[in-house]
Amino acid sequence: MNNTREVEVVVIGAGQAGLAGAYHLRRSGYEPGRDFVVLDHSPGPGGAWQFRWPSLTYGKVHGMHALPGMELTDADPERPSAEVIREYFDRYERTFDLRVRRPVDVRAVREGTGGRLLVETSDGVWSTRALINATGTWDRPFWPRYPSQETFRGRQLHTAQYPGPEEFAGQRVVVVGGGASGTQHLLEIASYAAATTWVTRRPPVFREGPFDEDAGRAAVALVEERVRQGLPPRSVVSVTGLPLNDAIRQGIEDGVLDRQPMFDRITPTGVDWEDGRHIDADVILWATGFRAAIDHLAPLRLRAPGGGIRMEGTHAAADPRIHLVGYGPSASTIGANRAGRAAVRDIRRLLEREPAAA
Repeated sequence: MNNTREVEVVVIGAGQAGLAGAYHLRRSGYEPGRDFVVLDHSPGPGGAWQFRWPSLTYGKVHGMHALPGMELTDADPERPSAEVIREYFDRYERTFDLRVRRPVDVRAVREGTGGRLLVETSDGVWSTRALINATGTWDRPFWPRYPSQETFRGRQLHTAQYPGPEEFAGQRVVVVGGGASGTQHLLEIASYAAATTWVTRRPPVFREGPFDEDAGRAAVALVEERVRQGLPPRSVVSVTGLPLNDAIRQGIEDGVLDRQPMFDRITPTGVDWEDGRHIDADVILWATGFRAAIDHLAPLRLRAPGGGIRMEGTHAAADPRIHLVGYGPSASTIGANRAGRAAVRDIRRLLEREPAAA
């Protein structure tokens, strides 16, 4: 293809994981634009953070870890996290001259010739010897399906579309999901809504005490074992439980966090259980998480029989050229930083071992 451009490494995504990978490529002597390129489909810096709801202030953010080489200091905890982190990522990109290309949509990654990969995008085709995929999950919200869901006459929306609590004033809201987003939504909405109901598939697990380094390592190991087996990754939060902080305790005491088992069907006016219970609802808010946004990798046939991509460290077991940073155990902000460094180290070894074809 006449418009195909060649680089050593393509980085897909400029969130926490992608910027960490780009930073370590830069430190390793790779030149942005010449040796590697960062492609991001978002309109501006900030990764998925730029799309977070305004009421999620920086002080409420759970475990935001600094990008390598630049601390995030003096951030106002009362400002929306979308603003704080967007500005921080923008400053980071400019400081390290990462030259992120956006908005660029990556449509497919295919096998090329001479051991190269072809990255097909809205901005043409890139030929690369290695790939850091850092596309996260925000673009793939998970919507469960329940009987008669299409008959509901109220509003259904996902966490990805959450506008803030004011929009639910005077409404009866069913929040589905036992993770951090679900509890945050409930605590915010309760003082505005006419009524809230919390339903989850499994009873929530609340974690007492500090989440120390040993607990963190144990949680990451559980997630890592899944991707090593080729199973779809679970989030690190799903195996750590919910921190039992003052806000959660107050929500339990007030009855806001009074968990109900999952309903069995959706009706035009609400939700039903098999035991005959019915709750009227104006809104069903699905805080049911996200899946890895990796459909563009489908032509490479990396998925294992278990439905996920079997991993060895940060690279796909089936193809050492493909590194998934921010996938599975590296989906946390600190995990993404470490994985970015590890991916670049492995890529350097790979490219040095297999010189570019003449």
